Amino acid sequence: TPDRFHQVEEDFKAGRVSAKNLSNKQKAVFLDRDGTINKYVGFLRNINDLELIDGVAEAIKKINASGYLAIVVTNQPVIARGEVTFQELEEIHNKMETELGLQGAYLDAIYYCPHHPVHGIGAYKKVCNCRKPGTGMFEMAEKDFPVDRAASYMIGDKRIDAQAGKNFGVTGVLVGTGYGAKEHAEDRAAGLIKEDGSCPAGGYDAYAETLLDAVRGILGGRI
Repeated sequence: TPDRFHQVEEDFKAGRVSAKNLSNKQKAVFLDRDGTINKYVGFLRNINDLELIDGVAEAIKKINASGYLAIVVTNQPVIARGEVTFQELEEIHNKMETELGLQGAYLDAIYYCPHHPVHGIGAYKKVCNCRKPGTGMFEMAEKDFPVDRAASYMIGDKRIDAQAGKNFGVTGVLVGTGYGAKEHAEDRAAGLIKEDGSCPAGGYDAYAETLLDAVRGILGGRI
């Protein structure tokens, strides 16, 4: 589209295109999916239940414009449980990317774990390294993009999301959408939140109410 052409032109002038040359280390914002990008509805089985959280497209658009990669890493045990096929999951992700694209945002990559250690069928019932808080999906991404871990982030609505990021060596951020507000309140009630907002016991370095708030904090140097 003309808008996308002008955005690429602006990116080129700002040096973001050369910065994303894969011969250079890449800053990345890793993103959880359910409860972080789309509204949490339990196990998302029906494509019609996919609905973006308000402000998410703006947040990802800011990531795109900043020169960070926007990479989704999501546990999808619905595959292991036999409730969603790989084709259906791809269709859900296509819809998510289309809805983001209509608002001028895009994802650089999506990685998912199809396994579950207990509730699974056949080969997908297994203990794996890709299921968060394991780091397998991050390592897959690192094979495709030379990630600058020290300058990268993981944002999600569960402690295990942030902990997975920290296990990989990036900054972990918990957001209050999905499960996050409840988990953060539990940690605060237990006296686990430090003065700087971090919660080492909970596995996260920072907390923000929404993905947009988190991205603003990252780009503003507050996270």
